[in-house]
Amino acid sequence: MSTQPLAARIAKAGVLYFACVFAAGVVFGSVRVPLVVPRLGVRTAELLEMPLMFCVILLAARWIVRRYALPPTPAARLGCGVLALALMLAAEVGLALGVQGRTMAEIVAGRDPVSGSVYLAMLVVFATMPLWVGRRPRA
Repeated sequence: MSTQPLAARIAKAGVLYFACVFAAGVVFGSVRVPLVVPRLGVRTAELLEMPLMFCVILLAARWIVRRYALPPTPAARLGCGVLALALMLAAEVGLALGVQGRTMAEIVAGRDPVSGSVYLAMLVVFATMPLWVGRRPRA
C-alpha cells in the first residue's frame, strides 16, 4: 500500500474507516432498536451501545492506520478521520431525510439530551482516533 501517493492512501483509509464503523453501527442498531429500546428505553439502549462502538472505533482505526501505513502526522491521521466523519454525517443525515422522511429540525429535536451528547462526543472520538492509535510515547 505504501507505494500509492499519501493523499490516495488517506482517502481510501477514510472511506474504509467510515465503512467499518458505519456497518457496525447498522448491525448494533438493528439489535438495539427492536430488542433493547422497548425494554430499556432509547437513552439506556443508546448508552449501552456506546462502549461497543468505542471498541469498534478503536479497532477499526488501528487496523486502518496499519493497513494504509498512514504516517503519524496530524495531517495524515486527521485527514483520514475527518473524511470518515464527513461521510458518517452525510450517511446519517441522508438516511434520516431520505429513508425516514424527517426534517433536520426533527433530527436535532429528536435526540435524547444525554445520549445525544455522548453521541456527539463519540463523533469527536471517531474523527480523532486515527491520530491517537499507534502513536509512540515520547522519550
